[in-house]
Amino acid sequence: MKVEKFEDIIAWQKAKILTLFIYKVFKNSKDFGFRDQIQRASVSIMNNIAEGFERRGDKEFKHFLFIAKGSCAEVRSMLCLARDLEYINIEDHKKCYDLSIEVSKILSGFIKTL
Repeated sequence: MKVEKFEDIIAWQKAKILTLFIYKVFKNSKDFGFRDQIQRASVSIMNNIAEGFERRGDKEFKHFLFIAKGSCAEVRSMLCLARDLEYINIEDHKKCYDLSIEVSKILSGFIKTL
């Protein structure tokens, strides 16, 4: 199946689910700096996939996928901190963490195909 728009990319779809969940989990956080950073990092995953796809070149797309992968790592790092600070419960942490790992693995596979 040929991907015709970035919305068709599974990694983008999963990153969107992750972003929406991050926004939901941290919407009432009083630590505005933390909340804004984890939200920006999750949005960055989606946006870098989209931007790279629209560049229409495999080399540039690959570059943006690596940036998206880095943002996945940033989200995971912040999730670990959120858990230690008790900003997130164990179940929500696991859901977010596992989804970020899944997105990262999909991105790795995608990068290898380019």
